[in-house]
Amino acid sequence: MFTGIIEEIGTIENIRRGANSAVLTIGAETVLSDCHVGDSIAVNGICLTVTGFTPRAFTADAMHETLDRTSLRMLRPGSPVNLERAMAANGRFGGHIVSGHIDGVGTIAGIRRDDNAVIYTVEASPEILAGIVEKGSIAIDGISLTVVSVDDRCFTVSIIPHTAGNTILSTKKAGDPVNLENDIIGKYVAKLLAGGMPTIYDAANGRSAGNSRGIDAGFLAENGFI
Repeated sequence: MFTGIIEEIGTIENIRRGANSAVLTIGAETVLSDCHVGDSIAVNGICLTVTGFTPRAFTADAMHETLDRTSLRMLRPGSPVNLERAMAANGRFGGHIVSGHIDGVGTIAGIRRDDNAVIYTVEASPEILAGIVEKGSIAIDGISLTVVSVDDRCFTVSIIPHTAGNTILSTKKAGDPVNLENDIIGKYVAKLLAGGMPTIYDAANGRSAGNSRGIDAGFLAENGFI
């Protein structure tokens, strides 16, 4: 689990591509200070597993699914990337819950300055936009950000100078792709309300029973909640 607070900007040093996979070598410093093989590091918001490391870089495998669903396939040697280690159990929760599992790729549609901040407009698919709410959280390339506005085509976020100076977002321009991850809590709530309930054990009949209609007053009453 991550928080969306970027620790440093790393650099893609090498990409060894397979038929439907890739092995990345990423130059870094801060995230390597306590690195172990098997650790999780978010690279532009994508949770990758460390397969090897040196004092100045680490390697990670990217499988077919990762390349298909993220902007990772567009990176080249020399590309800067946002890096964050998995959250320590004794750490402060500065952002929001970020799983590192990307929901899809959006496109920066516009960038405009607003005094000391910069407003980014990001176009996304209807499926992603359905899970975004005004003043809610969104992870863009692994950066925990607050949604300013959202409609049926795009959403906006406002970037403070600190975020711009410590992430790769300031290098982006209109037309560039970005990895997007919706708020994980919102996704679970949406599934439950849509009828994606977990299996419920029916003690009277000694069997498990699913719920296909979602949560409503009738369901709550039938199961002893009201």
